[in-house]
Amino acid sequence: MNDPRRAEPNLVRPYSLTSGRTRPKVELAWEARIERLPGGDPDHELTDVETAIVALTTTSPSIAEVAAQVGVPIGVARILVADLVESGYVRIMATLREDSSDDERRGLIERTLSGLLGI
Repeated sequence: MNDPRRAEPNLVRPYSLTSGRTRPKVELAWEARIERLPGGDPDHELTDVETAIVALTTTSPSIAEVAAQVGVPIGVARILVADLVESGYVRIMATLREDSSDDERRGLIERTLSGLLGI
């Protein structure tokens, strides 16, 4: 089994994962949580990294958690998740709004930190 502390360096350059794009087609906050949708665009063939992202959706991770767990920069994760949103594989769950309570804000911060720290 792979030990994340002894992970091999990723030899694929980030720009090759995003086809050179530096901005997502859909604007996503780093704390936005994602969940899997049934189906998806059959014309959109998933890459290995996209497949790994879709596999993570069982726990509704945030974009930041996806980046940490897949081992890509957060900007790359945002672009890849936006591609998966557009192709119908995942959707963005509601994030905080201006009228969100302090408890909702605290809960989001706690979930994000737990995901990033692997707790």
